[in-house]
Amino acid sequence: QVQLTESGGGLVQPGGSLRLSCAASGSIDSISVMGWYRQAPGKGRELVATITAGGYKLYGAAVKGRFIISRDNAQNTVYMEMNSLKPEDTAVYYCNIEHGAAGEDVWGQGTQVTVSS
Repeated sequence: QVQLTESGGGLVQPGGSLRLSCAASGSIDSISVMGWYRQAPGKGRELVATITAGGYKLYGAAVKGRFIISRDNAQNTVYMEMNSLKPEDTAVYYCNIEHGAAGEDVWGQGTQVTVSS
């Protein structure tokens, strides 16, 4: 089995920054895509950002220009630098990976990010 360990969430004031990390461990077989999704209260889960093994990045429209995703392939870890945070960024942020030939989908348990003064 594959486990995802997320860290870095918390409470921050509007305009502030946070850095999320997600480390994959266990029976990992060639991670193709790593990324982050979020879910705010009363809303569906939405894409924040993804990054392929080759470094291609895709950002959701709401965060483009403010968030930066990166990954360390040797450490099976994905990071997300979140800048200029807004109250509407408040959500539970979930790490996601696709690995193996079949593109198995694995989700983290989520980390809360709250942007409030």
